[in-house]
Amino acid sequence: MSKIKKLTGSFRYTHWDPCLIISQIVAMQFVLYLTLCILIAVMQDLTSSTRTLDHLFQYHEIHVKDNEGRSVILAFVLNAIIGALVLWTLVGRTKLCLDFSCTFYGIHLLFCWVYNGSFPTTFSWWALNIACAAITCVAGEFLCLRTELQAIPLSNIGAKVDL
Repeated sequence: MSKIKKLTGSFRYTHWDPCLIISQIVAMQFVLYLTLCILIAVMQDLTSSTRTLDHLFQYHEIHVKDNEGRSVILAFVLNAIIGALVLWTLVGRTKLCLDFSCTFYGIHLLFCWVYNGSFPTTFSWWALNIACAAITCVAGEFLCLRTELQAIPLSNIGAKVDL
């Protein structure tokens, strides 16, 4: 009975593996923060401003008043697109993209909260992070779905199957 239950149901055999999930979360956090740091460093070089962690975690750094603030916003949006590629590479499952993108931005919220000592209240910070989470999730789902919907090669058609 258990063998039949394993064979029926979904296309993939799924097994809850907390070590895999935690390692994927840690890998996503590391890669996305690394790329965000690189993007912000490049943007700050282009705008001739000083490099600081405030650009990653301070709420008031996200604004459109000057080139420095716009470069931070651009870095976050580009990182969201890179995040979709990271989701596709590390996770590879369409139905998990929302979970992992919300986890990344939820952890980012906690880091910002701790760094600032207060909960974020600026509209620009929330709008940017929600938009980036949506970009990461939707683009990641698009990439994963394209991979999941590829045709399964049937090279052994007509081969004898032993049961």
